[in-house]
Amino acid sequence: MRSGSWLYVIVAGLCQFVLACSPAAEAPRTQPAAAVESAFVGPVVVAFGDSLFAGYGLEPSQGFAPALERALATRGVQARVVNAGVSGDTTAAGLARLGFTLDGLPRKPDLVIVGLGANDMLRGLSPAQTRANLEAILAELKRRGIPAALTTMMAAPNLGEDYARAFNPIYADLARSTGARLYPFFLDGVAGQPEKLLPDGMHPNARGIEEIATRLSPDVAGDLPKT
Repeated sequence: MRSGSWLYVIVAGLCQFVLACSPAAEAPRTQPAAAVESAFVGPVVVAFGDSLFAGYGLEPSQGFAPALERALATRGVQARVVNAGVSGDTTAAGLARLGFTLDGLPRKPDLVIVGLGANDMLRGLSPAQTRANLEAILAELKRRGIPAALTTMMAAPNLGEDYARAFNPIYADLARSTGARLYPFFLDGVAGQPEKLLPDGMHPNARGIEEIATRLSPDVAGDLPKT
């Protein structure tokens, strides 16, 4: 994982990111079931996260979920990817809405990709609570018999070494202890590259999202049932 460059980008854009992901800037919460027609028999993936998954600042067709669906299709995987991202969500907010999101789908998904923790970190929330919330999300997915994957997040250096030591291992630790798949840092290859970012310097633009979806699509395809 190429982490050095994006860590310093996070420091430079910290205030903009927090404001962009705050509840005041939150995109409307939509019922995710509309993304999956009841007759669809192919794999269903739920992209469950914050503004990075929600497609902050982009047209609906440019967000991570539709981009991943297109990238999977180019690999011969005809899947539906549900956009269950909400800008501003912390892990606690994600845990609170998980049941509603899953219950709103016409059938059980084949994979839930969890992309939460950035807002916890940027607000300096307790890493122990972040870990507990993510563990509870993964436990609920396991209870429902739904395979899960985690996208990795790391602490910005301005939060200090102690915070980083507590926060950074969370994702790999939980993947090992729960059996969830571990995906790389979501913005790897995009952070720090202005041509792939919105003017805020933090969120991916349409080009950046397409690259992220293309990069992750082999992992996602490998985690889906063969039809």
